[in-house]
Amino acid sequence: MATRQTEEKITALYERLSRDDDVAGDSNSILNQKRYLESYAKQRGYTNIVHYTEM
Repeated sequence: MATRQTEEKITALYERLSRDDDVAGDSNSILNQKRYLESYAKQRGYTNIVHYTEM
């Protein structure tokens, strides 16, 4: 009997802090990128969103 694995897919969203942005923590740049990418993904039906942020 074969076992069936179900993998839940994620939508990976990647944000990167600009070198010119010296604000500690989540900057306006990062927050704006998150909002834009989430909106884009949701409009296209992507679910299970996970953010990856490089600072």
